[in-house]
Amino acid sequence: MTSLLEGAKRLVTRSPEIGARVEGLTAAVDAARGRLDDALVDETQAVIDRAAGRLRLSADHTVVAIAGATGSGKSSTFNSLTDLELSATGVRRPTTSWASACVWGSDGAEELLEWLGIPPRHQTTRDSMLSTGREDNSLQGVVLLDLPDHDSTEVSHHLEVDRLVQLADLLIWVLDPQKYADAAIHDRYLAPLSSHQDVTLVVLNHLDTVPEDRRAAMLDDVRRLLAADGMPKVPVLGISALEGWGIDELRREIALRVSAKKATKTRMEADLRAAAQRMLDVSGTARPGTLARERIAALEAAFADAAGVPTVVEAVEESIRMRAQRATGWPVTAWFSKLRPDPLKRLHLNLGTAGKELTGLSRTSVPEATQVQRARVDAAVRELADEVSGDLTRPWASSVRRASIARLDDFTDRLDGALASTDLGVEKIPGWAGLVRLVQWVLIIAALGGGVWLTALAVMKFLDMPAPPTPTVQGIALPLVLLIGGIAAGVLLGLVCKALVSSSAKSRARIADRRLRDAISGVSDDLVIAPIKAELTAYDTTLTGLTRAIK
Repeated sequence: MTSLLEGAKRLVTRSPEIGARVEGLTAAVDAARGRLDDALVDETQAVIDRAAGRLRLSADHTVVAIAGATGSGKSSTFNSLTDLELSATGVRRPTTSWASACVWGSDGAEELLEWLGIPPRHQTTRDSMLSTGREDNSLQGVVLLDLPDHDSTEVSHHLEVDRLVQLADLLIWVLDPQKYADAAIHDRYLAPLSSHQDVTLVVLNHLDTVPEDRRAAMLDDVRRLLAADGMPKVPVLGISALEGWGIDELRREIALRVSAKKATKTRMEADLRAAAQRMLDVSGTARPGTLARERIAALEAAFADAAGVPTVVEAVEESIRMRAQRATGWPVTAWFSKLRPDPLKRLHLNLGTAGKELTGLSRTSVPEATQVQRARVDAAVRELADEVSGDLTRPWASSVRRASIARLDDFTDRLDGALASTDLGVEKIPGWAGLVRLVQWVLIIAALGGGVWLTALAVMKFLDMPAPPTPTVQGIALPLVLLIGGIAAGVLLGLVCKALVSSSAKSRARIADRRLRDAISGVSDDLVIAPIKAELTAYDTTLTGLTRAIK
């Protein structure tokens, strides 16, 4: 057998158009797998495989299948076309489920016959020793098949007919004047093959049994039935295999199509187009909605609320305020703030270098999403999916909705991880707070110095010791100025800085809020947006591939 690589090269060189259709349909099948009905996708894949398989085989042979019901005379027609008694007819017809094959020009046909699944014992070459000597070069390159009866009581016969009808390049349906309107052939074969008119012929056999004045009307009635089946362009020939009527015309019709060497390509194009159209009917052609920024923003807001971002931002603001006030307040009273627990520590969130050990914990202590918050997330996801898939067919709309919620089982852990790993920017207090802290300590030292100075003067006076002269400021002793001024200035500076601390805490909280929402946005994109985009990409790939296969 030809290798797959060589077959792929033939696919491109022998028929670029077919190759393009196969590539398009293959892309559509791959993208639709798991999204459209598995049976439909598998059926389309089978068509692709048949087309690729046929293109890897002989391009010099055309497979012509003769099919019909019991008693239609298709085996007699087969014998008349071959000028050989190859197929048993009437009561002599065997009950085998195998088709018979006659080949005009055997060179290169072996692989084709093997692909068709025709056993060697049912194969005959027209130029073999069985030939009567009346060679017909007009059918050179024909592989003529006599199929089992499609209405046989044997299930194996039905299966063989169904299989070879899918593989033949040209189909000849032999009808009986007594049963040409039988629904078994019209509903099961002809109507479903309405897209294959260009590779179909219909013959009405046993015309010798029909009164001459009724023959034309009967042929017209067959054409009417074919038109009802969606096959108005299919040629209808009247023949009598027994008498030889119309056999030459049928042979010429076959030879004409074979000589044009278009039957194989036409059949494959019909198969690929029909398969693509079946998928397109289910897949649809509507354009999906866009991922509106407003919907995405609503989704991210719902995620942020469920993650507890407002709680964390509030904790950030309070933590910054406490730490900044501790740095800028009057040192004598500011240390009391250390007795209050840091709200970020209670939440097990990042506090910079000192907080890295805390972020290593398995979870933060941010309260889990409430039922109301979770319902808001579900509603935002559903609204986003519905807006995008609203105009799509049910399979794709369902696929988008499934994808939008497929990863939400990780919702809580992913949000908690985003909070724990986000740098909240609280490691350092505001730069100006350091300067204020220095000033406060200068003031407290001045106050302490003044207090010690005053104490020393008082002790010396108590002991009647001579005291050195004490400097004054505006008539007030300098030690007293240092004591009272240091305390008063420190308290006043702390009060002034309180307003600055509040402003700085709010600013840091806004920064933390932005960083947290950016992290949450990444989570919502990974859990919801990316899966939806993947479905839209698959839909676009499917639509593009099917369009390429049909055009």
